[in-house]
Amino acid sequence: MRGTIIYAPGDIRSEELPDPTLTAGTDAIIRTVATCVCGSDLWPYRGIEPVEAPQSMGHEYVGIVEEVGNQVTSITPGQFVVGSFATSDNTCPNCRNGYHSACVDGEFLTTCQAEYIRIPHADGTLVATDGHPDPSQIPSLLAVSDVMGTGWYAAIAAEVRAGSTVVVVGDGAVGLCGVIAARELGAERIIAMSRHTDRQKLATTFGATDIVTERGDDGVARIHDITNGIGADSVLECVGTRESVTQALRAARPGGNVGLVGIPQAVQLSGEELVSSHTGLRGGPAPVRRFLPDLIDRVLHERIDPGQVFDLTVPLADVSEGYRAMDERRAIKTLLQP
Repeated sequence: MRGTIIYAPGDIRSEELPDPTLTAGTDAIIRTVATCVCGSDLWPYRGIEPVEAPQSMGHEYVGIVEEVGNQVTSITPGQFVVGSFATSDNTCPNCRNGYHSACVDGEFLTTCQAEYIRIPHADGTLVATDGHPDPSQIPSLLAVSDVMGTGWYAAIAAEVRAGSTVVVVGDGAVGLCGVIAARELGAERIIAMSRHTDRQKLATTFGATDIVTERGDDGVARIHDITNGIGADSVLECVGTRESVTQALRAARPGGNVGLVGIPQAVQLSGEELVSSHTGLRGGPAPVRRFLPDLIDRVLHERIDPGQVFDLTVPLADVSEGYRAMDERRAIKTLLQP
């Protein structure tokens, strides 16, 4: 099969790799219908995360079940499935509490930019659709496997409520999907922080009521100006840098909440800063599996269309161009077609 390997920062290759095989009775093999490049994939691509040896890439996927292990009971060959980037047995205490990305038997997938994928804990990780979806809905179902699920979790973690004011820090795919989530959860005012015209337009399409282009102190001042000096009820932090996290904390009102879903890069906060903010913090890798049935239903019933974040589609063989386009901000998110 064809799959993606990173060898060093900036060195992404599409290569012929061995087909995956079942290694446990709980596994499934799926044939990938669509996969994509994530913003978090750019951290090793840019050298921000070390690449110590060649490694496979990718954690977002939808596909057709090809084969299942002898212990799989709810997933059958031929079904179209959507899965999370974090595998989960769906039975451990953490899963039952809704935190599937902290499953005691789970793992994070890193092999999904490929034609075939082995999925551990298939019963607990994969959700099958009722029949095969219309091809036009594939991008949105692919978004549900990570960025829409992560944006949704950011809104849940920040306790977005009907009638509330929400700030979204970050205009990548997760932040834009966070705008969708805030709208679906009933926010009255959704302030998207973005400097890029194409992303501002999409944020507005998704439900943003205001756009703030400033950053740092100026950005916080603008948020306070919009909110009559108080700050936002909920802030969705969808970047992961020290600056973005600080901005999110300072944009929230006293007693407000911040949902942290950006993968942190050298983020350090002082205890004084946390205590004095009077702000609630919750986040981490999104328990996407918790939200999959609901989000899939919203896509199939055309309530949400997060697939619009894909503004570039390339063959899997041209994956290096997909990475370059996102790194150079020529694309918000690249869809890869096997």
